[in-house]
Amino acid sequence: MALSSITKKLIMSISGLFLIIFLLLHLTINSFSIIDTFTGNYGSAEGLFAAGCEFMALPIVTIMVPVLALGFFVHIVYAMILTAGNIKARGGYFRYASGSKGKAESWASKNMFLLGIVVLGLLAFHLNHFWAEMQLKEFMGEHAEDPYMLLNETFKNWWVVVLYIVWFVALGLHLCHGFWSAFQTIGLSNEKWEKRLTYIGYAFVAIIVLGFCAVAVNAFLQANPGLCCSCC
Repeated sequence: MALSSITKKLIMSISGLFLIIFLLLHLTINSFSIIDTFTGNYGSAEGLFAAGCEFMALPIVTIMVPVLALGFFVHIVYAMILTAGNIKARGGYFRYASGSKGKAESWASKNMFLLGIVVLGLLAFHLNHFWAEMQLKEFMGEHAEDPYMLLNETFKNWWVVVLYIVWFVALGLHLCHGFWSAFQTIGLSNEKWEKRLTYIGYAFVAIIVLGFCAVAVNAFLQANPGLCCSCC
């Protein structure tokens, strides 16, 4: 049975909320590495980041992470379906469908699918470099990588940090439109709340993008202490 366009949009909105939960959970844990830097516990088993990674290694959390990732995969699949329908219906005009004509004219709203593909690459990078090396290994009874060492090894090269920042800027653009659009689709937005949700979305995006970028830059500086000292 074919799903209606509204049903597909609803599935996209709900699955997009999986990404929001995924990001909040991981930013909270990763931000502990910055706190550890200021408290002198970076690299220590007593650090908050180490404790956070132990929490992430709990069986229920280890299983929850790929479930959240699967939710975003569903989000991308339905984005492909909706985009194909949009292109056909609009005679090749590439845009993401939304209910607000004003905001839909923004660059982000027109390129949600392309931004989503970039973000999907970021998700694959994360699952391969962090989840598979720590939570999954511990869940399978294998020796998990040291979280601080893994963080340093991942971001020791400046070009990886730059790529990571570009990824998160793309994520921010995706979320700027997607945040309020998701609430609108599931019926939790109206003229009174649209502006409020837009500003809440901007604040959320700023926290997510700046937070993850700060984690990457901090790890780069910790992996290159000589560079850090020379700058001081």
